[in-house]
Amino acid sequence: MTPADLETRLASRRREVDAALRAVIARGRSWPPRLRAAMRWSLLGPGKRIRPVLVLETASLFPRARGRSLALDAACALEMIHAYSLVHDDLPAMDDDRLRRGRPTTHVRFDEATAILAGDALLTEAFAVLGGPAGGGDAERRLRVVAEIAAAAGAEGMVGGQVLDLGSEGRARVGAALVARIHRRKTGALIRVAVRAGAIAGGVGARDLARLTTFGEALGLAFQIADDVLDETGTTAVTGKRAGGDAERGKATYPAALGLAGARAAMHRAAGEANAAIRPFGARADVLRALVERVVDRAS
Repeated sequence: MTPADLETRLASRRREVDAALRAVIARGRSWPPRLRAAMRWSLLGPGKRIRPVLVLETASLFPRARGRSLALDAACALEMIHAYSLVHDDLPAMDDDRLRRGRPTTHVRFDEATAILAGDALLTEAFAVLGGPAGGGDAERRLRVVAEIAAAAGAEGMVGGQVLDLGSEGRARVGAALVARIHRRKTGALIRVAVRAGAIAGGVGARDLARLTTFGEALGLAFQIADDVLDETGTTAVTGKRAGGDAERGKATYPAALGLAGARAAMHRAAGEANAAIRPFGARADVLRALVERVVDRAS
């Protein structure tokens, strides 16, 4: 798959997801206007939509299954959860960032209290979306996806990773094991569950689910290392946020633990593991392979 072909595919997926997310916001006519505006600002700004794309592309590996509605609901819910996590991550009590995706962060654009409540609302409404229409789709499959996403977003997953991340700030020495423990939860959990949710929606079997779980874990690792490298080497124009912020706060990052060269080497190893995991899917997984290459290229 050429880079141009991949971009065309990703643009189509992003349009599909954005249309569904706009419909979610449109249904909230009774929401307080300021809250609704803050949710819209947080959710519908520019972004890669990598998690919903992973849901939809993984589900598409199983085209004969009837999981299309569930896959799109899971894609939207994960983007809503990701958006809420960024809103809270940017707050003064957390990373205190004023710029996200090239725009003012939600608490800067509105105010701190509204940002907190907008994040709360996005998280809660995500599970309303996951619930789906009454009597729609495969109820057992849908409940399984709900449980998986809840676990990935909660204390065992992303929120737990955030706590470990905050607790590690300013340490004189940062070991690779600590960094891996933090980011397996903070970033990796939502990427892993995006792949698993898409596979479950598609009606995956046990063997293929194991392969895709390995893929999601390895991709999540490569993605986080690439983010860490870009924070050190990129500019605000490239990353859309304050450059060098992780180093300023003494964050536990892969470059801090391994050095830039070591971090890049680890990223390439993770990318190789991701590609090896989906080899049995052949050409059906070309988009997933191209996504791995895209993640690595941006930080190589």
